[in-house]
Amino acid sequence: MKFASVRIITDDLDRLVGFYEQVTGVSAERPAPVFAELVMPGATLAIGHSDTVPLFAEGSAHAADNHTVLIEFQVDDVEDEFARLRDFVEDWVQEPTTLPWGNRSIVFRDPDGNLVNFYTPVTPEAIARFSGR
Repeated sequence: MKFASVRIITDDLDRLVGFYEQVTGVSAERPAPVFAELVMPGATLAIGHSDTVPLFAEGSAHAADNHTVLIEFQVDDVEDEFARLRDFVEDWVQEPTTLPWGNRSIVFRDPDGNLVNFYTPVTPEAIARFSGR
């Protein structure tokens, strides 16, 4: 099995795609007007307009209603990313902080309120855990 992607459902596809292009530096592929993918090493972040939900099952997903998932990106340097995004991101949840499991992390919300975590392993244990992934 291969983990392929995480998909966010939104009512404003262009706004959310633009946000993730800015924070990741990756240009989205747009195979359809209601769907975009940011393809990165490891996985793909897919973004679908709420108009796509009935293709799966009517009412099976709701835009801007995530309360359980963090979208996480491993980055080379959290401090650099924080400096780069400080004025662009409107909703900061956590400024650079070292967490008990050894990652230095920043957490913010995207325009739909989804939590986004950028992290860098910084302790020897965390660095060892992520080497080879």
